[in-house]
Amino acid sequence: MRRTARSREAGAPARSTATALPAGPFATAARALAIVMTGAFACLGGAETAIAETGSPPAPPAAMSVRTTAFSDLPGWDADDHGAALDAFLRHCSPRPDVEPRYSPALCEAARAAAASPRPERDEAARRFFEDWFRPVRIREAGFLTGYFEPEFDGSLTRDARHRVPLLMRPPELVAVDDASRPDDFPQGFPFAMRAEDGTLSLPPDRGAIMDGALAGRGLELVWLADPVDAFYVHVQGSARIRLAGGGVLRVGYAGKTGHPYSPIGRVMIERGLAEPGTVTMQVLRGWLADNPQEIDAVLRRNRSYIFFRRIEADESEGPIGAAGLPLVAGRSLAIDASRHAFGTPVYVAASLPLGEAGTLEPFRRLMIADDTGSAIVGDGRGDLFLGSGREAGEAAGRIQHRGTLYVLEPRERER
Repeated sequence: MRRTARSREAGAPARSTATALPAGPFATAARALAIVMTGAFACLGGAETAIAETGSPPAPPAAMSVRTTAFSDLPGWDADDHGAALDAFLRHCSPRPDVEPRYSPALCEAARAAAASPRPERDEAARRFFEDWFRPVRIREAGFLTGYFEPEFDGSLTRDARHRVPLLMRPPELVAVDDASRPDDFPQGFPFAMRAEDGTLSLPPDRGAIMDGALAGRGLELVWLADPVDAFYVHVQGSARIRLAGGGVLRVGYAGKTGHPYSPIGRVMIERGLAEPGTVTMQVLRGWLADNPQEIDAVLRRNRSYIFFRRIEADESEGPIGAAGLPLVAGRSLAIDASRHAFGTPVYVAASLPLGEAGTLEPFRRLMIADDTGSAIVGDGRGDLFLGSGREAGEAAGRIQHRGTLYVLEPRERER
């Protein structure tokens, strides 16, 4: 994965005043876009990085603690590709049915005018657009960054001697429940139930029960994979491209989940003293499981959460669909806590990440767009970088567990 941002290392921000940014402007659109469905919605960051369909409305979040700053204080701001950031941002200016516009017509018109500038001046026009229409605020909470990607695996539409691990479609009786409809014997806040024909509700089966056949024989198999660890990582990422044995590619995306809590399976290595906290990357865990295949079944069962999938119809050149309902853009789409930031929010990320040759650290200074979310993405300063599709993107994503600084670009419209 190439990285072009070049700049000095991040330093302390210039003298500024501390403010508490009301969560409302950032959370309102997120709540509007937290789609409650009886069907499925595609959320790449939405499986184990994913937003859940939710029954009970969340409590109003506390104000986000930020400090006002200036664009000149953003490390590497001048070196970023502002034209690429503008292209990613403009997707949120396209009218879409049933989605309340995030930005005013005037702001979006200014964005389109900047994008229409002649090529030599386009990047400068894009930079001026962001500087004229937004003001940066630095999130006080320490930032923590991870990466995610759209994996590619071999698979088959039919079960055969090699392909024996299914990705399942959502059972039609899986429904969202809230405080009013949730049975008394359910865990507090549990979001889903299985509705029987007589209307009674029961807890959905967890991963272990499904691995044992709780949903077998119902025709829910969407596609079959060869490796249970590959299938598990499709659950983690929330979408995938499956190269079919008979030719062609099937794209699958998030359709729902059982609602059981997510448990990182890498914790097993830490508990056994095989790795230190913060060192269990995807590559480390996959390597350990490959060397210890007898552990795979028990380790996967540790994560009770189970994800369901659906077929995704999308242009082959586009990224998977994120929680905001738009194709993700490699290197520009960011998964955030949707209770803290609205989809479509520009977020400038400053960090040193292992994206150089052989995983060496290099400066990452980039304006990204909040396009996705996930149940593991919690907090003002939490960000998950979408790095693209395939093995190269996966290797890069799997190395990222690093601190960084996040700057939210807040619209200046109310000041005009």
